[in-house]
Amino acid sequence: MSGSMTKSDRATVRQLTLFICGLLALTLALIFLAMAIYKRQPRETSPVQQAQVAERLAPAGAVYAGNTGRAAMQAAAEAATKATASQVAYGGTTDGKTIYGHLCTSCHTAGIAGAPKLGDKAMWSPRIAQGIDILIKHATEGYHGPDGNFMPAKGGNPALNDEQIKNAVRWIVDQAK
Repeated sequence: MSGSMTKSDRATVRQLTLFICGLLALTLALIFLAMAIYKRQPRETSPVQQAQVAERLAPAGAVYAGNTGRAAMQAAAEAATKATASQVAYGGTTDGKTIYGHLCTSCHTAGIAGAPKLGDKAMWSPRIAQGIDILIKHATEGYHGPDGNFMPAKGGNPALNDEQIKNAVRWIVDQAK
């Protein structure tokens, strides 16, 4: 047996080399295709950034021309009030625990966006010290904390009425006492 390769061995090595080079070229092509697709996907934006953009784009004021404009503004406000009143969340229940279970649990169980976790006395005690009225105000109007905490107005459900929000906040606070 000599150390030289036969013609058949050289052909096999050459075929394997071509096959491996082909697989390498295919792999590179797929990687570049995946990168091109990834670059075209829309990026996720944070709710804080969306709120900042909306605030920048909001008009500074409104122009109403005389009685016609004023009447249009009042009619729109009344229609919005009626629409909101007709869509009371969760069948109109005022049970704080039920409202928490339907809405609040998504953030206050996992601590999303800096939300204090249910029953965590260390996280809730400084908030409770501010007073229940402040907590209800933050839950109703929304809150952007200095450390990046974010609470959407009405927990993100505009169909909640004031009584539902108050009862949900009181129930959550009772769990941290």
